[in-house]
Amino acid sequence: MYQLDITLRRGQNLAARDRGGTSDPYVKFKIGGKEVFRSKTIHKNLNPVWEEKAWILIDSLREPLYIKVFDYDFGFQDDFIGSAFLDLTSLELNRQTDVTLSLKDPRYPHHDLGSILLSVLLAPREQREVTMLMRKSWKRSSKFQTQSLRLSDLHRKSQLWRGIVSVTLIEGRELKAMDANGRSDPYVKFRLGHQKYKSKIVPKTLNPQWREQFDFHLYEERGGIIYITVWDKDVGKKDDFIGRCQIDLSTLSKEQTHKLEVPLEDGEGRLVLLVTLTASAAVTISDFSVSSLEDQKEREEILKRYSPMTMFRNMKDVGFLQVKVIRAEALMAADVTGKSDPFCVVELNNDRLLTHTIYKNLNPEWNKIFTFNIKDIHSVLEVTVYDEDRDRTADFLGKVAIPLLSIQNGEQKAYVLKNKQLTGPTKGVIYLEIDVIFNAVKASIRTLMPKEQKYIEEENRLSKQLLLRNFARMKRCIMVLINAAYYISSCFDWDSPPRSLAAFLLFLFVVWNFELYMIPLALLLLLAWNYFLIVSGKDNRQHDTVGEDRTLRLLQTGWLKQCTELQQELTSISPLNAEVVEDMLEDEEEEDDRDDKDSEKKGFMNRLYAIQEVCVSVQNILGEVASFGERIKNTFNWTVPFLSWLAIVALSVFTIILYFIPLRYIVLVWGINKFTKRLRSPYAIDNNELLDFLSRVPSDVQMVQYHELKQDPSHSPSKRKKNNPV
Repeated sequence: MYQLDITLRRGQNLAARDRGGTSDPYVKFKIGGKEVFRSKTIHKNLNPVWEEKAWILIDSLREPLYIKVFDYDFGFQDDFIGSAFLDLTSLELNRQTDVTLSLKDPRYPHHDLGSILLSVLLAPREQREVTMLMRKSWKRSSKFQTQSLRLSDLHRKSQLWRGIVSVTLIEGRELKAMDANGRSDPYVKFRLGHQKYKSKIVPKTLNPQWREQFDFHLYEERGGIIYITVWDKDVGKKDDFIGRCQIDLSTLSKEQTHKLEVPLEDGEGRLVLLVTLTASAAVTISDFSVSSLEDQKEREEILKRYSPMTMFRNMKDVGFLQVKVIRAEALMAADVTGKSDPFCVVELNNDRLLTHTIYKNLNPEWNKIFTFNIKDIHSVLEVTVYDEDRDRTADFLGKVAIPLLSIQNGEQKAYVLKNKQLTGPTKGVIYLEIDVIFNAVKASIRTLMPKEQKYIEEENRLSKQLLLRNFARMKRCIMVLINAAYYISSCFDWDSPPRSLAAFLLFLFVVWNFELYMIPLALLLLLAWNYFLIVSGKDNRQHDTVGEDRTLRLLQTGWLKQCTELQQELTSISPLNAEVVEDMLEDEEEEDDRDDKDSEKKGFMNRLYAIQEVCVSVQNILGEVASFGERIKNTFNWTVPFLSWLAIVALSVFTIILYFIPLRYIVLVWGINKFTKRLRSPYAIDNNELLDFLSRVPSDVQMVQYHELKQDPSHSPSKRKKNNPV
């Protein structure tokens, strides 16, 4: 028997796995396939210093020490950074040895992933001492196994947050110039625990005005520390570091807004922020036997809390959501044994909770209740099923996205699981029972305010399929305008005399009698007409669920047809250009750090990355413009009745105001409000109510993602029992 004393010193130049160009590394040690030690996590550091010690009993030196380094990701499975082996037979007994191990990834053997520095001491043990150590090790191992069995419960409890930290990033002052023109393109990164937020980029300024508001969840009783870094965006190169600072929340009083002017360390300038701590326990998990909304007294209290009489109390508290995650059936087998270890992740905006894991089961039963406070009734509940794998990234099994306004309270429903893009089905069904209670007045007012941004989002990547789809969506929107212009032009050309005559008479009538209030009135009549068409055809469509599926299929078919046409146009340019376009539009890019000495290749890669970034920007702009047009269309099509009714109320109010109040008074009030807004509220966040309203209307892509797929009757549990009687 031998005892191996290990001191984990530090890591050097580890690979970046986070979108900010850093990692949150930790290290695992394994011998014979068993994990014997795990280090703590060092956040946001590619050169971490651990200085942790561990001792391991070894009965054979033939088994090498396996070292694996991971990047910790909150709410997701950890990313693999690299691994290395330490040959124990090469160590000299009773001698302290410093070892540097280069990390490798078997998939990319030529990539440099950094290195790990260790100090190791291998020594033989006396038999009696070995026996005592083995007993202690066995006890500790038993305790470790017991803790591992309860790991999901501990993880779950750590998700319960005890308060909200509301942060408003106002401005920066006298920041350090990082560009050759004496300016910078600054943006700010925030981190509280595992929660992250990145601000927008303000170009060419040393005194940026951000005016962004976001919330963090507070998990610790005594507060925490918000780590803040300021960066300069550099296209095609690594972003430049401007400075850092931190805020100790334990020094701030709760239920009070604090204005902070924080100087930057390791740099120049300062940041101005507003920070508010609110004590609240708004997210909980329990079993069915512990808590249930069916309790009449509890339900009455919640209904009273969100009754119309409380519409002006705590405007951020819009409603209450309860999700019962009951079970899943016929899940995909992710393990070689034909089974899976499924667990669920339930997300509502920035709130994320997890169930425990059911091992070796394709039909798991969780029976968990999750409760959330709703800050925006237009939020989407996302339930994702994963297969747990302790040493690798969890396997995706399926996902559903459910808009809160589409939920039918108290109804247990079977949701067919979809793929990651939410565009098609995957194997399995999940059973949920959801209740939503909200105050309609608060929800309406919140609709006209900026939408909450998620601080954990996937980085946008260049995708050929997505780029072509956005081109197709943009083309559809432009064709609507072109067809409308052709239609109006045909009226002037008298291609159809009856139509041109009717248009001419309508033109004379409208111009002669036109008043400003007729603009919102015309939009109001368009909404009313579409509502009449929907109501008149409702009975026919109520029992025809195939019609809705056919509409969404036609929508996707239209995108696919136009994407094919665009692909043919690109291919017809020239074979060489088509090949270049194909190379630039790959779905995933791989890191290439082969040879730093080759300056020409490095310059080419920098130019390629710059072109790729421009293509990503074009891809995103096309998607945003297309979404804007689709949201306007879907507002008048009554895609979300709540929003369409809200538009009717707003247009009715505008019509009455414009009818009774002269325009100059309205413009005067608007101008006074605009000029004095910054004086009355210096740190108010600028917003446009119309754009905030449209941001809640789903685009055509979101309609496809939120559409509930119909369960195949042949795979339903009742049908299986009928076909396979016992």
